[in-house]
Amino acid sequence: MTTPSTSFSTRTRPTATLTESITTSSGGRRSKRPYDTDVTRLLPRWLLIVVIAVIIAFIAVPVLYILFGSVNSDVAVARGEYFPSEFTLSNYVEIWSTVALGEGLVNSMLTAGAVAIASAALAVSTAYVLVRFRFLGRLTILRGLLALQSIPGTLLLLPVFVVFSNIASATGVQIIGTRWGLFVTYLTFALPFSTWVMVTYLRGLPKELEEAARIDGASSTKILTKIVLPLSWPGIVVSAIFAFLLGWNDVLFSTIMTTPNTRTVAVVLQVLGTTQEGGAVPIYGQMMAASIVCAVPVVALYLIFQRYLVGGLTAGSVK
Repeated sequence: MTTPSTSFSTRTRPTATLTESITTSSGGRRSKRPYDTDVTRLLPRWLLIVVIAVIIAFIAVPVLYILFGSVNSDVAVARGEYFPSEFTLSNYVEIWSTVALGEGLVNSMLTAGAVAIASAALAVSTAYVLVRFRFLGRLTILRGLLALQSIPGTLLLLPVFVVFSNIASATGVQIIGTRWGLFVTYLTFALPFSTWVMVTYLRGLPKELEEAARIDGASSTKILTKIVLPLSWPGIVVSAIFAFLLGWNDVLFSTIMTTPNTRTVAVVLQVLGTTQEGGAVPIYGQMMAASIVCAVPVVALYLIFQRYLVGGLTAGSVK
């Protein structure tokens, strides 16, 4: 018969780990079993290092080529020279006079920034209604948001152009060639995706917070502004960045819907790519320097909001 102290120590002693239960050899060393390794690792350590190195090389080599080409001469880049024999910063100075790069940056910042803000604001309010309220046609709207993502932009280019032309003919208000016309075009494509991102994110928020606020007498508008918005920043940031990139990278619509005074930076880069120095060699150095300059705002945007991106992109994956 065991004493109470012995019984208590037996019941409360923690279970031995797997490594403690492995039998030892005569030399005192524990034999290694297959389950000693990390079971969550899909690849062996050496193979994982190789895969990561290959991925980094695929990303770093083109970026370094653009960076080296931006400080190299056009002839050297045309010869296929990867590492510049002599460094020069003249390309970064000449790009501002070769094409209207500064004007293109301003147009892109204004248009893409306005689309990002408007798309995020409309998406969170629309998604809140679709998630928290039940009404006729709700499922149709949700399915329509997904269906709109499958339509290529090239199919909508001509209809959008014809609609804007007819509106200008009927009302006398010019849309094509203006910044706000491009803003409306980008918002048409950005809003469905941003709304669906926010629908997925709001589904993961607990309803108890809203119910408690409603018991205290808060209206739906106050719940949206005081509770939902502060908790939805990751999803809002993801939808806003997507809308910003849509306007920043677009070439198709901005080529047709803009004039030389309202060109975005993507169209300016396209014009720069067709420009030649002396009628023979394209200005490769300035093209790459302009690419680096145009990439800085996007990189800065990711660095500023990177802490929100992970939470927003994985929204709805775990309940």
